[in-house]
Amino acid sequence: MAKMAASVVEHGQDAFKNLFKYYKRRNPPPDFSNVIDFSKGVSTDKVYPAKLNFAAFSERDARMVGLRPVQAWRAFGLEGYPGFIFISNPFLPDSQQYWVKQCLKVYPQKPNVCNLDMHMPAAETADIWERSAELIRKKNGGKSEPRTLLERLRWVTLGYHYNWDTKTYSAEHHSSFPADLSRMSQHVAAACGFPAFSAEAGILNYYRSDSSLGIHVDESELDHTMPLLSFSFGQSAVFLLGGAKREDPATAMFTHSGDIMVMSGASRLLYHAVPRILAPPTVAPTSPGLFKQSHRLQQDISEDSLVHNIEEGDWEVCEHYLRTSRLNVTVRQVLGPGQAFPSQTLNKVTLSSSRGSYHQDESTEDVNIKTKKMRNNTDCSTES
Repeated sequence: MAKMAASVVEHGQDAFKNLFKYYKRRNPPPDFSNVIDFSKGVSTDKVYPAKLNFAAFSERDARMVGLRPVQAWRAFGLEGYPGFIFISNPFLPDSQQYWVKQCLKVYPQKPNVCNLDMHMPAAETADIWERSAELIRKKNGGKSEPRTLLERLRWVTLGYHYNWDTKTYSAEHHSSFPADLSRMSQHVAAACGFPAFSAEAGILNYYRSDSSLGIHVDESELDHTMPLLSFSFGQSAVFLLGGAKREDPATAMFTHSGDIMVMSGASRLLYHAVPRILAPPTVAPTSPGLFKQSHRLQQDISEDSLVHNIEEGDWEVCEHYLRTSRLNVTVRQVLGPGQAFPSQTLNKVTLSSSRGSYHQDESTEDVNIKTKKMRNNTDCSTES
């Protein structure tokens, strides 16, 4: 068993695939002892401190988006993965609640696009939060209770909306990128050495406890010189980082609530996957304090701050959702300076063509989504 868990050193055509299946397996459960956990004292020669730019932005600017000062971040690199940076929860106490609320209440709203649009009238997906919040508050935990629209969310796209059928972006399929998420992303990118980063597209993945994300690489952006940023909230997960080829072996690591991953340089186009969501109290429970909103954040809020405490009623819904779920936000720059979309892309990408992702889920509740997954067979959404 330990040999399989350590298969990062194995080579061969199916090395990554076998490791994915191993950590996804439910019975018998996998051995997590060889999964890197950056939240603990890392005692492996594969991990080293990553260099950050402490002067990238001020402590006040960091506080405005709910982040600690850069010099207080715990950032790591991995041998063999140049350009990959793992930042272990740099968020201020209680500021994660704000970003969770944005992912559940604000970002799914129109004109942003979500998976429910592919089989529901626009009027029914116009305000997913309002149609779901009260029903979630009344739930008593019974497994037979039908899922609300919020609980049926699998993905939401922001800015340049990713087209799942053609795997492209276009100028025609675009809406304003959220200002708060853009600001935070720019700060993180600047701290990692990319001060010119522009947040142009985002994909939110909504994971239930039985969800996974298959082996894939994020290459649809026209510019790959800028990094791919990944923000995780909620339950922990196992993340696999492979190589430039699909058959290259992979390294397994935990991602906990508040963790940020940056893929840049030689790591920008590496294959990766999420085989498993870890529901508590399994290995690596959700970050302590995430479910306990207090008023500590209020002390650090200025009038122009983007992050603020959320209403108690809103957090009640968010907390219920997070008990069995994980949120992931990936932000990327699509175009380089002076770059434009190819003219042929404009003609083939439309809003109606964004029908589904490759997000895997063992639930059979949504027949349309399940059919799409079966047709794609393997799931390779766009998270890093």
